[in-house]
Amino acid sequence: MTTLIESDEHKALRAAAAALGQRYGRDYLTRTVAEGRHPAELWAEAGKLGYLGVNLPEEYGGGGGGITELSIVLEELGAAGCPLLMLVVSPAICGTVIARFGTEEQKRAWLPGLADGTRTMAFGITEPDAGSNSHRITTTARRDPGTGDWLLTGRKVFISGVDIADAVLIVGRTEDARTGRLKPCLFIVPRDTEGFTRRPIDMEINAAEKQFELTLDDVRLPADALVGEEDAGLLQLFAGLNPERIMTAAFAIGMGRYALAKAVEYARDRTVWQTPIGAHQAVAHPLAQAHIDLELARLMMQKAAHLYDAGDDAGAGEAANMAKYAAGEACVKAVDQAVHTLGGNGLTREFGLASLITAARVARIAPVSREMILNYVSHQTLGLPKSY
Repeated sequence: MTTLIESDEHKALRAAAAALGQRYGRDYLTRTVAEGRHPAELWAEAGKLGYLGVNLPEEYGGGGGGITELSIVLEELGAAGCPLLMLVVSPAICGTVIARFGTEEQKRAWLPGLADGTRTMAFGITEPDAGSNSHRITTTARRDPGTGDWLLTGRKVFISGVDIADAVLIVGRTEDARTGRLKPCLFIVPRDTEGFTRRPIDMEINAAEKQFELTLDDVRLPADALVGEEDAGLLQLFAGLNPERIMTAAFAIGMGRYALAKAVEYARDRTVWQTPIGAHQAVAHPLAQAHIDLELARLMMQKAAHLYDAGDDAGAGEAANMAKYAAGEACVKAVDQAVHTLGGNGLTREFGLASLITAARVARIAPVSREMILNYVSHQTLGLPKSY
């Protein structure tokens, strides 16, 4: 079964992505974060090698693969200590949406650049007053009857990488959606468009990609800024959200693997009494459990990716949510156990694990909380009454 045993091509991609990550490593990422900049060198090399666009169509400069291949790249970069968050956003969400629903002009304008890394795109859906309830999105899009242009007004929050992105794929809703029917629409908004402003959010977490609050004040866009159909609804939106969940799982699994490898190395060498501490079951068993949980999460992630790439959006939705849940939980537990295994050393800059405590929790919170996933599974999968 393809979801259980990787092909030779996938094994080769995994090995190549791991080798790239190891050439840069955690020290490189930590240094770029300390300098307040994006890991541009790693991004550029990943693009040159074809890894950034491995999921995008070949006719537009991509690798012709799918989210399965892109998740392999992100997981291995994470396991090497240098994950690229914008892989989740630019090729996985925005690239996928444009490839599936964009016009020929939009595909030719954006996909080659997204594939080789020379262009990036951020994704704007979350709003201050909507949270996890996408039905409360208030960013509205209305037509100018005189010109046919779109006018967008609203706010977005916790949008990653806007300062390094050429444009943001904004989720809005048409004005008649105020009647209660959700009709999300997707618009490409160039970063420097008049009326489109950004404010950095002061985050406690140290990450290469900064977070922003966006304001759209009657942002005027040409008619061809709309991606897909005005009335396509949730289909287009979840074409991007399912890959986002799968890639978040890959991000979390990679981070968990990195932390676990550091702890295993330490436990194998650290001797306090007669034997290395890894010989003691109180140390060894929790690390083994962390490994098992990460492997199980990866299986669900692979299932979700294969379903999505096969065109089963409904099946992929369930699996993608469960993969994201499992990976987030596994990552938090692996990082916590890794830090605990190192004791005081786990909190030092020398070993570089303490910063992962905060980073790991992101996988439980974003892009959707574990509680909302449990709501989804209890209602959609188990058929229990809806609680929200």
